[in-house]
Amino acid sequence: MTEHYYTQNPASAHDERQVTLRALGNELVFTTDAGVFSRDGLDRGTEVLLEALPALTGRVLDLGCGWGAVGVALGKKHPALDIVMTDINQRAVDLARRNLVRNGVKAQVVQGDGFASVTGTFDAIVTNPPIRAGKAVIYGLFRQARDFLNPGGALYIVIRKQQGAPSALKYLRETFAEAEVIDRGSGFHVIRASGRRD
Repeated sequence: MTEHYYTQNPASAHDERQVTLRALGNELVFTTDAGVFSRDGLDRGTEVLLEALPALTGRVLDLGCGWGAVGVALGKKHPALDIVMTDINQRAVDLARRNLVRNGVKAQVVQGDGFASVTGTFDAIVTNPPIRAGKAVIYGLFRQARDFLNPGGALYIVIRKQQGAPSALKYLRETFAEAEVIDRGSGFHVIRASGRRD
């Protein structure tokens, strides 16, 4: 079976590298490794997502945090945020913790599958979902996200048009009270979903 970046304990040999990138107006330095998503730097989808986010406040969940690009960038830009980061991949979680320290950002990082290790509710949930895990998995994450949002909170996702953005938007409109595309770039759509549809 092929190993994916959403594998809990990657078996691939370690091959750490340093990546310097500019995100949300700050220059940040990260350590990445084999067996994690986008090990060579910030992928275009996450870049589009970060650029599209409004000024977030309160408690924020970085769902599927990988080596920490989103959580670190948000925490550096908005130090008052209460950020929780989670990933199924233990190697990614370890890297995220190291990258928070390296960039002087405070956040909680937990290892778990989706929302399994997450407690409490959030004002925003931000994710570049693991498309290769399949529609059943990512739609399950979207559905669960609704139950982890505070009133007035929102889920922000990025998804490539060719990888199902239109159908994801349709599903989110059936699951949330509101869902809309708030930005587009390089074939990616950033979608904001909020409110309960009971």
